[in-house]
Amino acid sequence: MKLTSPAFAESERIPSEYTCDGDNISPELIVEDIPEDTVTLALIMDDPDVPKTLRADGMYVHWVEFNIAPDARFIKNAGTIGTQGNNTAGKPGYTGPCPPDREHRYFFKLYALDTELDLPEGATKEQLLEAMDGHILEQAELIGLYERVTDDR
Repeated sequence: MKLTSPAFAESERIPSEYTCDGDNISPELIVEDIPEDTVTLALIMDDPDVPKTLRADGMYVHWVEFNIAPDARFIKNAGTIGTQGNNTAGKPGYTGPCPPDREHRYFFKLYALDTELDLPEGATKEQLLEAMDGHILEQAELIGLYERVTDDR
């Protein structure tokens, strides 16, 4: 399985329109080579580079979406093709990169699952990971980078 984006290449800068410095919309993702026996897809976008002084676990979840149809080849406009989980802000949907201190890495993780998940809208990343346990057929990952540019740097 492969996950790419026309907005940015692997380990390259995420354009500001997809961040808190722009329109804060989710970037388009392209999904390829989904396993034949996939029942649903799930997506998690998170940032493991958060200063521990802000979040003890060092993690910020930006996007959780699940029960995406297995024929999805494009994922864009968060919430239009799956069930939305809650991000770290406690809200469903996408919230773009907004690193407070330096360049951060943003991991887009796509999972092919052998089942539809019995989770409500607003489920957390942790609840999603628990529900996916034992059901992951394959996974793909895309990493984007972002650093806010200010006049005083």
